[in-house]
Amino acid sequence: MKRVKFKLDEVLKKNGNLTQKQIAEMIGVRPEAINELFIDHPRSIKKDHLQKIAEALNINDITEIMELEDVEQ
Repeated sequence: MKRVKFKLDEVLKKNGNLTQKQIAEMIGVRPEAINELFIDHPRSIKKDHLQKIAEALNINDITEIMELEDVEQ
């Protein structure tokens, strides 16, 4: 089985140790939405949030933000 893994913690570290609050303010979303991605437990994800994060951080490859990983059942 596969699951989507979000790597926002790694992305923020690579971009000057941005905080969750800073990226939320940069892209105009609730800090709670960023926190769910940061801890890799989103209830749902809005495509426009990912697009805004990618644009704000100059990311061209979505695998920098998320990836599929195998999960043991």
